[in-house]
Amino acid sequence: MRLWMIGCGNMASAMLRAWIAGGVVAGEDVDVVNRGDRALPPGVRQARSLPAGPMPDMVVLGIKPQQLAEASAVYAAAVADAPILLSMLAGVDPATLGAAFPGPVPIQTMPNLPVELGRGVVAVHAPAAPPAVRDVVDRLLAPLGLVEWFDDAARFDAAGALSGTGPAFLFRVIDALAAGGVAIGVPPEEALRIALATVEGAAAMAAGSDRSPATLADAVASPGGMTRAGLDVLDQDAALRALFERTLRAVAQRGAEMAAAARGGQ
Repeated sequence: MRLWMIGCGNMASAMLRAWIAGGVVAGEDVDVVNRGDRALPPGVRQARSLPAGPMPDMVVLGIKPQQLAEASAVYAAAVADAPILLSMLAGVDPATLGAAFPGPVPIQTMPNLPVELGRGVVAVHAPAAPPAVRDVVDRLLAPLGLVEWFDDAARFDAAGALSGTGPAFLFRVIDALAAGGVAIGVPPEEALRIALATVEGAAAMAAGSDRSPATLADAVASPGGMTRAGLDVLDQDAALRALFERTLRAVAQRGAEMAAAARGGQ
């Protein structure tokens, strides 16, 4: 599969590495246009402008949302005959993408950082995409992890808020769990190793179980035991659930603001 990438920030770089590692793209079939060179996989070509020649199978937008208007002014005409435009710009919906880059079928995605390991989540929104285009996009995204399509924009926005920002919040949870271990006497480096291994093992167990995480938590906790004492703290007044609800509502609100700003820029 031949790709042109307009911009290649951290997320786009992570996806590119996974695509090449997964064998769906060869480095020699990728052209990246960036303001400056960055570390990219072997074979990938970098330049300040798009190459001449036939259209690629897909154009990937890896810029920041606030750069959409500028990128459109420079590159829209050059990619008008490309079949697919895949975007990872937060808050920029297919209609806005289509207005900025007329011609290609616009595909809105929200990936999260573990895509680099092939264990990420990619939410996809492209209600007007025909089946043949969806097949091509599925083939490209498959090495990244779980791919979920949403025809409903509100559901896509909510799922993207959960998956896109979730890793950062879980990193905070790991850090807090390790800090709690330090507070009760575990040396810092050891506490972090234990916290990381505990979270990794628990996540794998939850993913492989037919029981819900809530049920698994209760199964670990013996009545009157140590785990139950800790769960009583987390469960008091549903504090942990309320915290994450407030967190994700803040994420969703910011996403709506970014979407409004992107629409206003066109």
